[in-house]
Amino acid sequence: MRKTLIATTVTAALALAACSDNSAPQQTTAQQPAAEATTAAEVVSSNPLMVKSTLQYEAPNFTEIKDEHFLPAFEEGMKQHMTEVLAIAGNPEPATFDNTLVALEKSGELLTRVSRIFYNLAGSSSNPQRREIQSEMAPKMAAHSDNINLNPQLFARIKSLYNQRNDLGLDAESVRLIEVYYDRFVRAGAQLTEEQKTAIRALNEEHSKLTNQFSQNLLAETKKIAVIVDTKEELDGLSESQITAAANAAKEAGHEGKYLLSITNTTRQPVLSQLSNRELRKRVWEASANRNQSGETDNRPIVARLAQLRAERAKLLGYDNWASYGLESQMAKTPQAVFDMLGSMVPAVIANTNKEAAAIQEMIKQKGGDFELQPWDWEYYGEFVRQAKYDLDENEVKQYFEFDRVLKDGVFYTFNRLYGIRFEPRPDLPTYHPDVKAYELFDADGSSLAIFYADYFAREGKRGGAWMSSFVGQSKLLGQKPVVVNVMNIPKAPEGEPTLVSYDNVTTMFHELGHGLHGMFSDVNYPTLAGTSVSRDFVEFPSTFEEDWAAHPEVIANYAKHYKTGEPIPAELLDKVMKSRSFNQGFDTLEYMSAALLDMEWHSLSADEPLQDVNEFEAAALKKHGVNLAAVPPRYKSAFFSHSMGGGYSAGYYAYMWSEILAADAFAYVQQQGGLKLENGQNYRKNILSVGNSRLPMESYKAFRGQEPTTDALLIRRGLKTKVD
Repeated sequence: MRKTLIATTVTAALALAACSDNSAPQQTTAQQPAAEATTAAEVVSSNPLMVKSTLQYEAPNFTEIKDEHFLPAFEEGMKQHMTEVLAIAGNPEPATFDNTLVALEKSGELLTRVSRIFYNLAGSSSNPQRREIQSEMAPKMAAHSDNINLNPQLFARIKSLYNQRNDLGLDAESVRLIEVYYDRFVRAGAQLTEEQKTAIRALNEEHSKLTNQFSQNLLAETKKIAVIVDTKEELDGLSESQITAAANAAKEAGHEGKYLLSITNTTRQPVLSQLSNRELRKRVWEASANRNQSGETDNRPIVARLAQLRAERAKLLGYDNWASYGLESQMAKTPQAVFDMLGSMVPAVIANTNKEAAAIQEMIKQKGGDFELQPWDWEYYGEFVRQAKYDLDENEVKQYFEFDRVLKDGVFYTFNRLYGIRFEPRPDLPTYHPDVKAYELFDADGSSLAIFYADYFAREGKRGGAWMSSFVGQSKLLGQKPVVVNVMNIPKAPEGEPTLVSYDNVTTMFHELGHGLHGMFSDVNYPTLAGTSVSRDFVEFPSTFEEDWAAHPEVIANYAKHYKTGEPIPAELLDKVMKSRSFNQGFDTLEYMSAALLDMEWHSLSADEPLQDVNEFEAAALKKHGVNLAAVPPRYKSAFFSHSMGGGYSAGYYAYMWSEILAADAFAYVQQQGGLKLENGQNYRKNILSVGNSRLPMESYKAFRGQEPTTDALLIRRGLKTKVD
């Protein structure tokens, strides 16, 4: 299961949403003095962000965009957007679908453009100036969002349309747009009293500042906590390529002659499965698990206040807690439904994890160890258990997963077979970093669909994890085709050497381009409903569905070839890889569930409860649900839990498991229908990937599948069941 984010940026649509985590500016008047207009014209002439890019599909011209262009473009974009919104709100004519909602969908063109470009770069290619801009813009964007969402004249027009939505002679997508707008405004506080609106504005402003500071602290800490190793001998277990990369990283960081091990975004670290030096494993694990808990980047006070702020916002809006507020608009609907889903799995998962722990403890004993299993031991000795059980060497397996071949002969090949599409390199299009590659996506009939950027390798200035986002969203109304980016953090091999990837990263590549296709196959009228603009517990379904194609016999035979000889992966080794996929499922599931339960507990606090001690709260939450195994900590601890505390998936981290139920059921259904063939792909594309949020998620699923999903396929996927009864 991939723990990824769909990156969100502040578009005109998002500025109208109930979330203010990245939103913005001060209300302005509809008229500007002539002198200001002249100044604006001068700015336009020198700032490439002020006008649409002339590149294909308005892809950003990164050769022209400089950091100093962002603030003026943000300020002008907010002015223009607010002028447009005030004109819509103050229109003396009665509200119609065209003069209100269509007008809103067309508003904020400049703000949308600058927001998408800036926030994508801030996440994938940050620098001190961009971090300063983020900090400056966070409260302004929150205020801008509030000035729209809390405008009584505007809401009155939207409410009028909502009340008569079924009598306007509109198509289903247009009715859906009315319902989405109405729901967003209500959830943002449009029906509050003026006193309550003042209060929620203050909460939103503080919230935006704190979520921004939380993210800034994470980025600053990532560089600070890298582990410096003095000698090559301490790195026993790593490949020569990894050791060379560590030496190069240390040199770049000013530690020539030493070795640097970077810390990725989760508690678990990939190198822990290889390092034989137990003390170094402990250093690496502690650097990861204890990050952002001291000094200037201590996130614990921010976490405690964010949980309180969200509870206070929920109370103002009439909810018991933030989880109840957040889940009302999701497929799950209630916090109890999530607790029930996760809780029902705890006994089986704990039992499985305890069996795994016992096997690992026995392996420690066999290897001469005289110590109790600790988190930094699990993966190292777990690999010995895996090897003993499946006779599988992970380093041997990696030799068959060379990055370029995985991408072209694996991911691209699969989607060509399934959807008839092809990815053509576009070296003529500028990118924001030399490692980023541009492609054009063509449909089965030869027509051009989208531009796709592939940004797969780890580097300084990029936040951890993997995600998909858009520089340009799809919309028939606006005449726009999508410009999409996938971002990952695969360690890049030293110059001149092939980058060999783990099978986990292989499936993540399939997963992220699943998100990418969700954006690039979008075929709707309105930008608010396009692509991945669906509920959090549905958005991970299309991407998780694509993961299992990585193991499909035809697919893996096409890409799993030795990086030197080109020989296909031996059938015996492939069989071991496939059988080993169920290994460590107790650990994998428990660390995820622990984080999901922790997220839900933080957001189940009421507004009347005091600020929490973060460490004590974590311990109590895990104990409450019986998931407090010392050797298996949560995938994320609160201080670096960006999904939860960064705002995007607050009270929503459970969504990965919820979506996996849909994904497993859908994949099993496709196999029953003949597997990897165009007919199946077109059905999935038509009913899931192309419709965005133009209808309710379950309606889309039933249109594709013919029925609601069952959990049978999920149990099989996780190795907890061998066949459907």
